[in-house]
Amino acid sequence: MPTPATDTKTPSLDPVTLAESLASAAEKSAKAIGDFAARNAKNGGSMPSDELGLGKAFMELAAQMLANPARLAESQMNLWWEYMSLWQGSMLRLMGAQATPVAVPAKGDKRFKHEDWHEHFLFDYIKQSYLITARWMHDQVASVEGLDEQTKKKVDFFTRQYIDALAPSNFALTNPEVFRETVASGGQNLVKGLNNLLDDIERGGGQLRISMTDSKAFELGVNIATTPGKVVFQNELMQLIQYEPTTRKVWKRPLLVIPPWINKYYILDLREKNSFLRWAVGEGMTVFVVSWVNPDEKLAHKDFEDYLTEGTLAALDAIAKATGEDDVNVIGYCLGGTLLAATLGHLAAKKDKRIASATFMTSLIDFTAAGELEVFIDEAQVASLEKKMNERGYLEGSEMASTFNMLRANDLIWSFVINNYLLGRDPFPFDLLHWNCDSTRMPAAMHSFYLRNMYMNNLLVKPDALTLAGTKIDLSKVTTPAYFVSAIEDHIAPWKTTYAGTQILNGKSQFVLSGSGHIAGMVNPPAANKYAFWTNEKLPATPDAWFANAKQHEGSWWPNWRQWVTPHLGREVPARVPGKGKLKVIEAAPGTYARIRADGR
Repeated sequence: MPTPATDTKTPSLDPVTLAESLASAAEKSAKAIGDFAARNAKNGGSMPSDELGLGKAFMELAAQMLANPARLAESQMNLWWEYMSLWQGSMLRLMGAQATPVAVPAKGDKRFKHEDWHEHFLFDYIKQSYLITARWMHDQVASVEGLDEQTKKKVDFFTRQYIDALAPSNFALTNPEVFRETVASGGQNLVKGLNNLLDDIERGGGQLRISMTDSKAFELGVNIATTPGKVVFQNELMQLIQYEPTTRKVWKRPLLVIPPWINKYYILDLREKNSFLRWAVGEGMTVFVVSWVNPDEKLAHKDFEDYLTEGTLAALDAIAKATGEDDVNVIGYCLGGTLLAATLGHLAAKKDKRIASATFMTSLIDFTAAGELEVFIDEAQVASLEKKMNERGYLEGSEMASTFNMLRANDLIWSFVINNYLLGRDPFPFDLLHWNCDSTRMPAAMHSFYLRNMYMNNLLVKPDALTLAGTKIDLSKVTTPAYFVSAIEDHIAPWKTTYAGTQILNGKSQFVLSGSGHIAGMVNPPAANKYAFWTNEKLPATPDAWFANAKQHEGSWWPNWRQWVTPHLGREVPARVPGKGKLKVIEAAPGTYARIRADGR
């Protein structure tokens, strides 16, 4: 390990620069403390509350563990033996001999990729000691009997958060890469990191909002969300964008894309090389996309039914005026897919066949096993959230973003803590993370309806349990052909749960499983030739049975979807230009709604 005395790369320290950096950090610190004190005084202060119910959950865990002292003693003895094995192996390595590791990082664990974690005796010991403890702690929580399912999921999830937070990679003295950088820069990295930390606190209005990318590197309509198009319709909840054709002829039946309203639509139009919308236009489709508004307190009363009537149904009406076509192919992504299913149920009740085919991208219809987000959804937490939302009229986008980031804390939280605050580096410009940070709010009424009726009570799959726009929803009456695509590593919409949609709708369905996760598995253009996908023409009752006989294919699932949707495209007609139909151009894409930031500007 290099030291200041032996490292030939150690630069000459500039005391003036160091003093300026420290002075800047001191000034920012004083301002942050002053702002916090002023806010606390204004709000009158409040005692911390256990809104997540963690105290009760971990008390129940402790009680169950202490109820079986023999098992606890046995597990502690096993932990002691693993530590002894590590100590013996470390002594052998110290003396120059080879030793088999007692614990190794999981495949794909990026925290320990620096060579010193393996090659240097001390850091290898720290790494293995952490991995042993982490494995033991997680196993203890997972093996406790007598807990109800919700409590078990909660303690498992937050134990993992605790374990991840205490990783030696997150601390300057136990991270070899940070240690080397500190020695090499004379501590400038830590001073720069402190300034980065204070900048993020200031940017978050007193709360830490970690910078994941260079926010100045991207501008909507300039180098992100650049597919040429026009806004041809709008109401309070959405703008409808119609894209310029790039082919002389297009397919007769238009394509409508319904993105989730939890983020902005341009996840499907990041850059030219990975834009699904641009690719679909290039395939000769007349493409429309819904761009949801970033709501404020004025739209607090808007509920799920409004998103149906002013969203999907309004979009269908507008497309008919713009193109003269009465039916369309529709894609719903994530929450947009849930809304698409509700729309299909509504149209089925009215015997309305305007949707010729439906594609569900990582969409939950059955919320029986909705993944790790269930940890945050129970009566006490939802009631507390509703109280907050009703006070201001909406759910802050940053709050929901923080929840999603916790699902992949090592990648979306701690990796940036290391890069930004310990190494003192600026975040790398990344289009996907720019979109991820461009969060949107959700109206109080809509989000409350969604949490209670979907996640908590799972009413969408129960015949006639929901009434939307004057119709009872029964998804078993939907006969629309459907294409379901999900991602094998999805933590938000687990693929084994999204598969249930194939058993609920009564049209001819196809299920495709993509590699990677909730975003990367969907935004996977053919040219990238990344990941893989699985297909199986049969749809057995369970996802495991489906996967057992599924065939793996290399590359993107997009061409597979293109092949599936071909029979639903109709004949070729002259290309349609936005504004040439009965709907006139309002403004150029990406439109005003997509530009409204979380702070309302």
